[in-house]
Amino acid sequence: MKFLRFLQLRPSRVMASLVLAGLSCLAVAQNSPAQSLPSAAQAGPRATALPDMTSIVAQFAPTVVNISVRGTRKVSTAGDAAQDPGNEAERSQEDDAVSDFLRGFQKRFGGLPSQLNIPVRGEGSGFIVSSEGVILTNAHVVSDAEEVVVKLTDRREFMAKVLGTDKRTDIAVLKIEARDLKVAPTTASTPPQVGEWVLAIGSPFGFESTVTAGVISATRRSLPGDGSVSFIQTDAAVNPGNSGGPLINMRGEVIGINSQIFTKTGGYQGLSFAIPMAVAQRIQQQILSTGKVRHAKLGVEVQDVNQTLAEAFKLGKPAGALVLNVEKGSAAERAGLQDSDVVLAVNGKVIEFSGDLSASVSLAQPGDRLELNVWRKGATRTMQVQLGDATVPVTQPVATATVASRPVDRLGLLLRQPKVADKPGPTSDAGLLIEGVAAAADRAGVQPGDLLLAINGQTVSTLAQVDTAVQQAGKSVALLVLRDGVKIYLALRLA
Repeated sequence: MKFLRFLQLRPSRVMASLVLAGLSCLAVAQNSPAQSLPSAAQAGPRATALPDMTSIVAQFAPTVVNISVRGTRKVSTAGDAAQDPGNEAERSQEDDAVSDFLRGFQKRFGGLPSQLNIPVRGEGSGFIVSSEGVILTNAHVVSDAEEVVVKLTDRREFMAKVLGTDKRTDIAVLKIEARDLKVAPTTASTPPQVGEWVLAIGSPFGFESTVTAGVISATRRSLPGDGSVSFIQTDAAVNPGNSGGPLINMRGEVIGINSQIFTKTGGYQGLSFAIPMAVAQRIQQQILSTGKVRHAKLGVEVQDVNQTLAEAFKLGKPAGALVLNVEKGSAAERAGLQDSDVVLAVNGKVIEFSGDLSASVSLAQPGDRLELNVWRKGATRTMQVQLGDATVPVTQPVATATVASRPVDRLGLLLRQPKVADKPGPTSDAGLLIEGVAAAADRAGVQPGDLLLAINGQTVSTLAQVDTAVQQAGKSVALLVLRDGVKIYLALRLA
């Protein structure tokens, strides 16, 4: 069974070739005049004509390029992950298939080294942002590339130089030796709006200059593992090979770079995601000026606030970024942020979802100052924070049980008071080990093995503290738990 997953639109790779088994034509029956749709006048004032995109396509087609790459990639022949196992989103289905084949061969016949360098070939898209040959695309299009060839719509081909890449935002900047090129307009006059028409141009499966259209399905969409980018979601059809191509509005402006799809087949299934141009331009400016990218870091883990959590924290509505963890020595800790705070606004801009906070930080630079509007224990306060540089997350503590467990019936938990193992790192998250779940806790998704850290924002490290917190709770309770090194709030509705 294949599970739904986010796939970066990596082009067909790993010595794969496109085979056309055959094409069939679908005849469309024409309606008779008596069966035709009502005219605009008959339909009423709400009827509107579909947009004519021909002029936009004619304007943009010369600015969109096809990108071919050649290189090598390490593939595991053993049971472990391939090179760069933490970057699972970048692995294509063909990479997985080759790895599975090699592992099967190794298991049956042996004789292969633990890793092999295999040839990588693929195609993607990009668009011209400077008449002097600067091109924007996705970082994953040119990863592992030893040779990058850019083909223009007039069939001219150029060897491209990769000026810089940023895996965190999936942006890459290329340069070709050409002049007087037509440039894609990248300054949008208005922010993207849900429901507005957009079109995509790219090279899906190697078919160059393919145009597809749809509408914006959502803005500010956060995806798992992509905290630095708040994506534009569309239903414009994009597929492997569309990576790096532009997403264009009906005013003839690039508003995003097509980057990912949500699929269980490896192809388009109605959900496409584009990186906003504000993010891409910030990365482009840094690469062009310094050759590298620096990212600011606040030093918090956050999650969205649902209705039950809003009730538990006495918020007027479910909004904001709920702080799960504040990293030791981070900018957030220096500013005074605490676990269970809810960030409501940054520099006066309202934070509706947790991804809004991550996006605000990603657009800033290390050393920049932000003003945070924070909700804590029923009141708002303002904090000033000076952002730091992005670093590796701090390792979370490991707990071991030492005393007898006891049930807390109202929560549906069987708790044991643990001690933190004698290991390097912070030791403030001792909490209580959850050995069993039932009733409300089970319905909320609490799992045995979770570590209970706080109830309604109150830290708990003893069973007595749990009893006190439960007595003070209303009908909604927010449990902060540590699971596999990650903090998360789970909302319980009590009887």
